[in-house]
Amino acid sequence: MDSESRVVKRDGIVEEALPGLLFRVRIEGLEENVLAHLGGKLKIHRIRVIPGDRVTVEMTTYDNRRGRIIRRL
Repeated sequence: MDSESRVVKRDGIVEEALPGLLFRVRIEGLEENVLAHLGGKLKIHRIRVIPGDRVTVEMTTYDNRRGRIIRRL
């Protein structure tokens, strides 16, 4: 494993809720939407995310089409 961090955090708005705790998120500055799932702490504490919420999404630099929602703003 590299010691470098290959994770990018971006803010966005939830556009659509999909089955299986997946969400389509519109990221500010990107042309296409990101398919994101809920991070562990959001699941554990049962934080609800609905369309229209502002969220922080964590994505890798390798694939910017998928990510993980780590915070609801």
